[in-house]
Formats: sequence, structure tokens, C-alpha cells
Amino acid sequence: QVQLVESGGGLVQPGGSLRLSCVASDDTLNKNCMGWFRQPPGKEREFVASIAWDGGSAAYASSVENRFQISRDNANTVSLQMNNLRPDDTAVYYCTADYYEDYMTSRPGYWGQGTQVTVSS
Repeated sequence: QVQLVESGGGLVQPGGSLRLSCVASDDTLNKNCMGWFRQPPGKEREFVASIAWDGGSAAYASSVENRFQISRDNANTVSLQMNNLRPDDTAVYYCTADYYEDYMTSRPGYWGQGTQVTVSS
């Protein structure tokens, strides 16, 4: 079964930047949308961003728009550049994928294991 593997999480000060990456383990998802969800401490998972399989369109949660940028590096890799990070961005970030773009904001079918991002001084 295809796996999504995230990297790039860590500890950063407020106002700093981090870049998350996610690689799919095989070509099964190369026609799928890919994206990111996050789960802040004590809260439910929430949509962050998604991008079409060809990188042609992207969507963002209002809380991250103009600070985060999603990109499709190749058919199997998606990245999330996070700038001007705030303490409320602290969360476990999950890579996601689904064939249907409409599912990406609510119920993507594929999930990674998650990577921790902590924004603190």
C-alpha cells in the first residue's frame, strides 16, 4: 500500500520559517491531489492547503493564506513553505492525498504519519 512520508518539522521561533516535504512511496498517487492537514494540541484536525495533481490550482485555509505556499515538486512530492509562523500554527502536520479534489478539504483518503511543528520562543 502506498505510504506518504513527511519531513521537515521542528521547533521554530515566532516569525520564522519552515519547509515541510512529503513523498509518496510509489507512483500510485501521481494523478491525485496532494495537500496538508494539521492537528493543534487538544483540537480536531483541520485543512491547511491542497494542490491539484498537475500543480495547476491550489487552495488554502484562511488562517494560513498569504503566509504558507504549497507546491507540487513532482508527481510524487508536495511541499509546504511556511513563513511568518505564529504560536497558533503549532500542530502535527499531516500529508494527505486523494483522487477527488473536493475531498481534499474534508476527507482525503490517504494520510501520512505526521510531523510535529512547534512555534515557540
